[in-house]
Amino acid sequence: MYVDSHCHLDFPQLAEREDEIVAAMAANRVGHALCVNVKIEDFPRVLALAERHDGFYASVGVHPDNAEVEEPDEARLVSLAAHDKVIAIGETGLDYYWHKDEPEWQRQRFRKHIRASRATGKPLIVHTRSAAADTIRLMREEGADQAGGVMHCFTETREVAEAALDLGFYISFSGIVTFRNAKDLKAVAQYVPLDRLLIETDAPYLAPVPHRGKTNEPAWVVHVAEEIARLRDEPVERIAAATTDNFFRLFTHARAS
Repeated sequence: MYVDSHCHLDFPQLAEREDEIVAAMAANRVGHALCVNVKIEDFPRVLALAERHDGFYASVGVHPDNAEVEEPDEARLVSLAAHDKVIAIGETGLDYYWHKDEPEWQRQRFRKHIRASRATGKPLIVHTRSAAADTIRLMREEGADQAGGVMHCFTETREVAEAALDLGFYISFSGIVTFRNAKDLKAVAQYVPLDRLLIETDAPYLAPVPHRGKTNEPAWVVHVAEEIARLRDEPVERIAAATTDNFFRLFTHARAS
């Protein structure tokens, strides 16, 4: 069995194909999916999706790219995270790629999410882009190691992976690891300990080879596992089993929901 540890099935291009996507998951032995929230205004839709299907879960949080949206405080995040189907806080983090002024509001938002994660005991889903040093610094300052979590859609260096692993975080690889030009990332996938690996699609984005350029979906997380298995010279069944076990070890509330 496989788990897609990060997808956005509430986004319009996937929501309109919900039944088809669920059937494709079953056909490819993808038994679980974490539907990740990116702004509070959309949380009811994400939660409803998780409630409709066994094996689907939700998170609550605000993506660092999103400006001029509801800005939840720690108490608001904690309250929304109380639902049994909510197993994580995020997607949160820092992204200076589009916000090159490195805004303080992103850092304050990230701190609130880390504190909410600690308060709820539900792990963080961390996004970082062009902001790795600040991301790790804030994680250390706010005690993110007490909450745990995952560096989602990892594209950073081995050194950043080491820092995250030292904080007790997991490293999740998306379809990017299947891209021919992702040589450095492939090396990181070989380096990360098997018991700290996760796989994801980040659907509808970043479809893996052989579907690159198409609208991604959870059924295709199998291709991510296959590439990691190839890189590590291990059977894909071992990667599937390990990443599934890792998912439930990290997201402990998933077992009861």
